[in-house]
Amino acid sequence: MKVALIGLGSVGRGVAEMLAKKDDLGLVLTGIADSKSAFMDPDGIDITRVLAKKKKTGSCGDQHLSAADVIKKADYDALVEVTPTNALSGEPAIGHIKAALNRKKHVVTSNKGPIALAGKELRAMAKKKGVSLRYEATVAGAIPVMHTLEHGLAGNEILALYGVLNGTCNFILTRMAAEGLTYEQALMEAREMGYAEADPTYDVQGIDAAIKLVILANTIWDNGVKLADVDRTGIDLLTPDALRLADEMGCTIRLIAEANPKKRLLRVSPRILDKNHPLVFEGTLNALTLETDMAKQITLIGRGAGSVETASAIIGDLLYIRDRYVQRA
Repeated sequence: MKVALIGLGSVGRGVAEMLAKKDDLGLVLTGIADSKSAFMDPDGIDITRVLAKKKKTGSCGDQHLSAADVIKKADYDALVEVTPTNALSGEPAIGHIKAALNRKKHVVTSNKGPIALAGKELRAMAKKKGVSLRYEATVAGAIPVMHTLEHGLAGNEILALYGVLNGTCNFILTRMAAEGLTYEQALMEAREMGYAEADPTYDVQGIDAAIKLVILANTIWDNGVKLADVDRTGIDLLTPDALRLADEMGCTIRLIAEANPKKRLLRVSPRILDKNHPLVFEGTLNALTLETDMAKQITLIGRGAGSVETASAIIGDLLYIRDRYVQRA
């Protein structure tokens, strides 16, 4: 199956490197683009060579070509869209995805913006064009949340969900509880270890977790919720005293995203949890508990970020498309 890749940041490089390493999967890269350039070859791109060029010059290909050229002109079966998330407009990713769908090409994305803002429209467009739009990598990185919902829990009614959907916040809260650090000290440590961005607003104010919650709610219940519908409180005002008081009760604090349509609940906030609760764990992991009518409670846990971890979800989606669409054509 021929694949085009748009975006060569951390996630894009991870995808490209795994495609090169796992060349027995039958996934051939025929188009690639970063923010400055692009390259196309219908017979397959030498990924190692392109990545070396990117590292040396900052561009992956011809600077007279762009992502739009790859999307509109390259020979591919599935587009992988992994440009940076824009939670306000979803662009340029929404435009990229629509252009590929209009060509009747499958799309796989890790980009939360388009799915949170225009997921229903894009899913309807894909269905009309007879192609697949898959976005496993938008929520909880390598954890197969969407696959579990679609296949493992098929036939179940999802009643509610709650989970830890931001590893940066989980790391900060873990360090504050374990060492009595202030929020500022724990954030500095998270930055030094590469877990937090220079501007951590999206993480620590719960925006990232809220976007993922919107994606989950709309995927499961198709209820058209938006980021503005999420009752959101971050962790940036938490003090060591709050964590110490929780500890005295045999508890701790975690940033929990939760949704329950019957209770009209859509919330991201710090919650006090018993230390034995399945959502209490250390480090940067993510976890999600699904409450269902038949299977009851199912908790998924794993790595929620990282270039190779996210590539795992993207490649899983590509193989799903390969097996169910391309090989049957």
